Amino acid sequence: MPLDHYLTLGRSGLRVSPFCLGAMTFGNEWGFGSDPKESEDILTRFAAAGGNFIDTANVYTKGHSEKVLGDWLRQKVSRRDRVVLATKFFGSMYPGDPNAGGAGRKSLTAACEQSLRRLQTDYIDLYWMHCWDNHTPIDETMRALDDLVRAGKVRYIGFSDTPAWKCAQAQVLAEWKGWSPLVALQIEYSLLERTVEGELMPMARELGLGVTPWSPLKSGALGGRYTRANKGKVDAKRGAWVLSALNDKAYDVLDVLLEAATELQATPAQVALSWVQNRPGVASTIIGARTVAQLEDNLKALDLTLTAKQVEALDAASAPMLDFPHQFLKAAGVFRSAETTINGEVNAANPLAPKTEAEAY
Repeated sequence: MPLDHYLTLGRSGLRVSPFCLGAMTFGNEWGFGSDPKESEDILTRFAAAGGNFIDTANVYTKGHSEKVLGDWLRQKVSRRDRVVLATKFFGSMYPGDPNAGGAGRKSLTAACEQSLRRLQTDYIDLYWMHCWDNHTPIDETMRALDDLVRAGKVRYIGFSDTPAWKCAQAQVLAEWKGWSPLVALQIEYSLLERTVEGELMPMARELGLGVTPWSPLKSGALGGRYTRANKGKVDAKRGAWVLSALNDKAYDVLDVLLEAATELQATPAQVALSWVQNRPGVASTIIGARTVAQLEDNLKALDLTLTAKQVEALDAASAPMLDFPHQFLKAAGVFRSAETTINGEVNAANPLAPKTEAEAY
């Protein structure tokens, strides 16, 4: 799928590219990332290739990420309207101020105004709640977001890193009250993080939320630098973010990933990105790049087609252990519909069920 073959985001008419450019590392304030000039080169190449979806947050590189984006957008008059610009609220920019972060009306309204100033624009296409704020009633957050939409400062809203039950509560509340609904869900999703398949992914598909995975390479753990052969010998640029993911199960996944990459004459990163982007419910995968060369390499994943055998092997190696009742429900079909096929699901015989009608009381 080329980068300019767009998809609608969730239950909305918003067209986005299949890869979203993550701008978390635009600016060097965190000790890693891209300087403004390199960041602008990455943005220009992404747009030239057909990419129109860009994601940032108010707190990324202490606000510099939004400023870099704003400077780039202002270089050409047509850029702003051609880009689907997403940013987030929740993170505090002012330590010591209890209302500087979170999802309360005061906080998110101020955060929106500050983001608009740094981005040098009148509106945000997609405004994310960065995390769930357990100290704020969800109806307050949703009503405040609806007010921003009605004021023309925000076009669409979404949630990131929020439990499925809270997303569902917010979505049902919005439908009931006639407020702006959620159209998207941003969550960590990769071959090394699949527990979201228990609650979050099914919830998103059921409630019309387009999923935009973040960290599809697990902070670089799936990029190809880390293998079973060099275990413990390669320094992790992202420190604990990477090292905490490199356990025995991860190396099992990496073994299969490297094999598929060799067969396809691709990089492990390209295979991992292709796997994520083709998961049910995924709309646009967020990719990061510190250089134009890294961006070019990642974009090639859209041209990759994994074989059914390769997908099956990757699925098996990375299969997660989900919370109750998901493992239990895998056998529910036998109890519900033994010896039948429904929607392609073949249900085996139930040894505890009556063998004949005469055996049933």
